[in-house]
Amino acid sequence: MRLTKKSHACVRLEKDGRTLVIDPGGFSEEDAAVGADVLLVTHEHPDHFDEGRLRAAMEANAAAEIWTLRSVAEKVSAAFPGRVHTVGHGDAFTAAGFDVQVHGELHAVIHPDIPRITNVGYLVDDGRVFHPGDALTVPGRPVETLMLPVMAPWNKISEVIEYVREVKPQRAYDIHDALLTDLARPIYDRQIGALGGSEHLRLAPGASVEV
Repeated sequence: MRLTKKSHACVRLEKDGRTLVIDPGGFSEEDAAVGADVLLVTHEHPDHFDEGRLRAAMEANAAAEIWTLRSVAEKVSAAFPGRVHTVGHGDAFTAAGFDVQVHGELHAVIHPDIPRITNVGYLVDDGRVFHPGDALTVPGRPVETLMLPVMAPWNKISEVIEYVREVKPQRAYDIHDALLTDLARPIYDRQIGALGGSEHLRLAPGASVEV
């Protein structure tokens, strides 16, 4: 399976000629979702969910479908009858040859005064890739490649390191990194790499690897 990192939290997975895209939000490229057969959205925040990007992908491929939580599905389902599916923690489905399990229920705490919204993570193909969205959800099963939310208003580096230790992936690739400057990246690379206990890696937007 080929993994391509797009800007911020968006990831593309390609297998057997089919494409799955997770979280093509407003910080991602305009065409980040175009060409997708399967679209997954973890939650409604605009850096993860951009209606225009989803509509472009759905209009470009009449067979494309979306799986997401209710708050997002309600915003786009009327435009694409029968092609938008609501999921929640514990659900599992197969789409375009990808096996997906849904883990997690709530967004991480940003501040006690800010109400928490729903957030789900997606475990793809029996643990080959896990994307947690905006939460440090532990799926409770082996993970080969963890998409690691490395920098956000709701986390700090000690929590990121402990998350890697708890999930114990074979490797962790940074996502949620649009707020992290190039000046600070070596600090994160060094500390997460030295303390996380798993191989810690970074991809530039548009770069791909086989996982």
